[in-house]
Amino acid sequence: MGDTIDFAVLVRLLRRAAAIVRAHEAELSRLDSFGGDGDHGTTMVRAMGQLEGALDAAAGDAQTTLHEVGWAIMGVDGGATGPLFGSLCMAMSGAAPAEGEIDAPTLANMFDAGLAGVQKNTRAAVGDKTMIDALLPGVRAFAQAARSGGDIAAAFAAAATAARQGAEDTTDMAARFGRAKNVGDKSKGAPDPGATSVALLFQGMHEGLRDDG
Repeated sequence: MGDTIDFAVLVRLLRRAAAIVRAHEAELSRLDSFGGDGDHGTTMVRAMGQLEGALDAAAGDAQTTLHEVGWAIMGVDGGATGPLFGSLCMAMSGAAPAEGEIDAPTLANMFDAGLAGVQKNTRAAVGDKTMIDALLPGVRAFAQAARSGGDIAAAFAAAATAARQGAEDTTDMAARFGRAKNVGDKSKGAPDPGATSVALLFQGMHEGLRDDG
């Protein structure tokens, strides 16, 4: 993998991310049962279905496609999952090029914008046992690798590792947002499902980069 990806590769990464999440539906719902309704896996699978539907109707450019993906995910019922993951994609679209290939620094800008979009919709910070615990370190690791001269593969590898560690770090945290905050310390003992979903998305994109297509 070189220093840029084209639109077809971007679509491949997103499809692979959706497939990884779909494969972990039962695990995500099990994690959600510690403090939530136990339906996070089902909700994420619905969100990935919306993502795939938007990709099927893709207009051929990253900017429009990510906006449509985000808009589609926004409409998914199931608590904060749709709005937060939808806002991630919609905000990324604003930093995406309307045409041409995408290099590592541009992808870093897109992820930065996506993180900012999510943060506009939640007051959660690292340590609150939410998706932010994986998203923020994942985005920062991608940016650090990309802006220090690393190629896209190295940046995705760094992001996937950081996001996975961030999700694992939530295991001993007490939730401070969502339904899980109502059970306090009883939410300890398992990783946050939202953070785990973020880690899976980064894992999927990294794997998609290595796929032959």
